[in-house]
Amino acid sequence: MSEVSFEPVRIGIVSISDRASTGVYEDKGLPALKDWLGGALLNPITFVPRLIPDEQAGISATLVELVDTEGCDLVLTTGGTGPAPRDVTPEATLAVADRVMPGFGEQMRQISLHFVPTAILSRQVAVIRGRSLIINLPGQPKAIAETLAGHEKASGIFAAVPYCIDLIGGPYLETRDEVCKAFRPKSAQRPAAA
Repeated sequence: MSEVSFEPVRIGIVSISDRASTGVYEDKGLPALKDWLGGALLNPITFVPRLIPDEQAGISATLVELVDTEGCDLVLTTGGTGPAPRDVTPEATLAVADRVMPGFGEQMRQISLHFVPTAILSRQVAVIRGRSLIINLPGQPKAIAETLAGHEKASGIFAAVPYCIDLIGGPYLETRDEVCKAFRPKSAQRPAAA
């Protein structure tokens, strides 16, 4: 019987907050992302964390570094996606994009609308840069988990992430079905390990 082997994945996680980055309060975004991803994925994960202020040029530079230098297959950001003047994460993300993936933002807003009417104020985007997927998530840990996992009335966005990463040439991500079942067409599924 062969031992199950999962491909390693590098995931950039970026918490974007003026106050947390200067120590005014404790960042909760990075721990929330690590906990959720660690529970959802079977693959060995190398996290590349960053805690940065709401500065558009700095956000863009961080995303470029995580993809182009650090070789992250997936980059998840949290924070800075509302309508306030310093909420510039979407602009910074779009500035480094090769292609835009609008379905992710649309679905995150649909999920969040089941919980709060202010979800329509969210401006999250997702893009592809090279062979990496970058997704802007909400700022609150509860909202991060809700949008990634979904709920009984709406599919979470993470169900589509593994297949998207397949299509752009990244590692084959495998999920724990009880947390988030990845969806792939039958033709893209690998046989289960013996």
